[in-house]
Amino acid sequence: MITFRDKRSFTINAALVILYRQGLSQTGKEHRLKEAVAPVAGEYDFIVIDTPPSLGVLTVNAFTCATDILIPTTAGIFATAGISQLNETVTSVQKYCNPGVKIRGILFTKFNPRANISRQIKELAEQLSEYISAPIYKTYIRSAVAVEEAQANRADIFDYAGKSTVADDYRAFIKEFLEEVNV
Repeated sequence: MITFRDKRSFTINAALVILYRQGLSQTGKEHRLKEAVAPVAGEYDFIVIDTPPSLGVLTVNAFTCATDILIPTTAGIFATAGISQLNETVTSVQKYCNPGVKIRGILFTKFNPRANISRQIKELAEQLSEYISAPIYKTYIRSAVAVEEAQANRADIFDYAGKSTVADDYRAFIKEFLEEVNV
């Protein structure tokens, strides 16, 4: 779902449905989302496109439309292995659709800093991040029931549980991200 929030708010879910049903079997299918977003892109500093965890046509459309890619990942072995596959997809998109797109960084979510496995996976991901030239953000998002509850209630974490530790984590990440892009 693509949501733009400021004084007005709208969603381009319909565009994704149209892309999926009509446009994805045609020539130029990788550029459909970019074309849909282009008329409003200049009105925003950032447009966040949240893609499914698969590396299908919708994700390729998002990468073709994007300037930067943020990889949210859990501290699990399969999620970490998926980063390598994602990097291959990004390389292909850079070659054929969008030479300017780059992986901005990796953000750990549902992270438990006290669990040995989380720390081990983070070390493995740090090695992988060097290989794909994508840093791991210092901020991580802790695991919290509030996130699942917010999703179930179709609310963002700030509206649902704005004083929670996970909301604080997201605020810290936003600050880190904005400092990195010099905003």
